[in-house]
Amino acid sequence: MPEEPAMAKKKVADLALMGGVPRFERPLHVGQPNVGDRARLHERLDAILDRRWLTNHGPEVIELERRLTALLGVRHCIAVCNGTVALEIAIRALGLQGEVIVPSFTFVATAHALQWQEITPVFCDVDAETHTLDPVRVEQMISSRTTGILGVHLWGRACDVEGLSEIARRHRLALLFDAAHALGVSRRGRMIGNFGDCEVFSFHATKVFNTFEGGAIATNDDALAQKIRWMQNFGFSNYDQVDHIGVNGKMSEICAAMGLVSLESLDDFVAVNSRNHARYVERLSRLPGLRLLTYDQAERHNHHYVVAEVLPEAGLDRDALVDVLMAERVLARRYFYPGVHRMEPYASLYPNAGLLLPVTEALVERTLVLPTGTGVSFEELDAVCEIIEVALSGAAAIRARRSARPVSLAGRNARPMLAPVRPRRAGGAR
Repeated sequence: MPEEPAMAKKKVADLALMGGVPRFERPLHVGQPNVGDRARLHERLDAILDRRWLTNHGPEVIELERRLTALLGVRHCIAVCNGTVALEIAIRALGLQGEVIVPSFTFVATAHALQWQEITPVFCDVDAETHTLDPVRVEQMISSRTTGILGVHLWGRACDVEGLSEIARRHRLALLFDAAHALGVSRRGRMIGNFGDCEVFSFHATKVFNTFEGGAIATNDDALAQKIRWMQNFGFSNYDQVDHIGVNGKMSEICAAMGLVSLESLDDFVAVNSRNHARYVERLSRLPGLRLLTYDQAERHNHHYVVAEVLPEAGLDRDALVDVLMAERVLARRYFYPGVHRMEPYASLYPNAGLLLPVTEALVERTLVLPTGTGVSFEELDAVCEIIEVALSGAAAIRARRSARPVSLAGRNARPMLAPVRPRRAGGAR
C-alpha cells in the first residue's frame, strides 16, 4: 500500500528544509532492488539445497548463462561473482597494459579495475548530450603506450560504438565496454553485449536485473571466451588440469537462481521503469532549469535511471536541490560526483586531469538521479515531483535559508584544488 503523506508540499514553508515535516517516514532510495516472484525463487532455492550443489558452475548458473546468451544474441555469456571482478578478468584476458582510455564520468570501479592491475587509466572527456565517451577526444588521448579503450554505456544509453570501433581498428587497440547499466538495451537494433572485444555487465542489487550480487562478460570471440572461463575458475581447463592463471570469479547457484527469477520478471521491471520515467518527464520537463535525459524510442531500453541536469535557470544549484530532497528523506544521488579523477588515488596521481575534462567537470556539478523501480509507487513518485516543483518555485527562500545554515547534506566532501600539471602516469609501469 502506498505510504500516506506525513505532510503534503504545497508551499515552500511546507518543506522539511524550511521547518516542515518530512514527506516520507522511510527513506526513498535510488536503486531499490527489483524483486521477482518470491515463490519461484523459493522453489529454486529448495532445489539447490536438495541437490547440495551450491557453486562451481552448477545447473542454475548453466541455465542463466544460456538464457542470457539468448537474450543478448551473443555467442558467449560467462557469469561472474560481480561486475568489478568481471571487468578485471576481461581486462586481464585482453592482455591490456600501459594506458587505457576511460571516462571519468562513471562509477569508480571502472578505473579501479585498471589501476588494480597497474594499468594507467587515462581519463577522457564525454559528450555533453550523451554523457558517454567522445570519440574525437578519445583519438586525441591516444599515445604510444595506449593499448585499449574502455567505454561506458552510461544510464543504459549506448556509447558511439561505431566511432570508437573505427578508432580502435585504425590504432590496433583493444575495445571493451562497461555495460553495467545496459542489460536489455540495443544500439541500432543490435543488443548491447555484441560490441567491441567483449562487454561487461553488473547484476548488483541496484541494477534493473539483479542476481543479489553478480555480473557477466559477453563476447562473440570463441578464443577470448575460453580464456575468460579458465580465468574465472582458477585457470582450470579440466577437473584437475590448470592451463592458465586465474582467480575465483565464479557465480554461486543461489545468485544464479535469483537471476533466473529476475529474468522471468524483466519485462515487468522495464515496464514499471518506462512508466515512471514518462511520469517524471511529464511532471518535471516543463520546469525551468531542469533537463530530463530521454531515450531513443527506436531502441530497446531498460529506463532504469531517471537523470536530470540542474541548470542555472532553475534558481537552485544541484546540491541545494539534493538538500531539499534529503530533508524529505528522498535520497537522490549526485552521480558521478565528484568525478573519478577527483577520487583517490587518481586525484594525487593525476592532479591536473580536470583541465582536460571540461564537460565532465560541468556534469558532476549538475547531474541528479531520482528514485525509480518497482520499489517506488506512483504516489511516491508524484510526491517527489511535488517537492521539486515547490522547491524551484521557492528558490529564493531556500537560498536564503541555506546561506544562514551553510552546512549541506549534499556537499560535505569538498573538492580538491587543481594543480597545473598534465595528467600522466606516476612512476614505473603504472
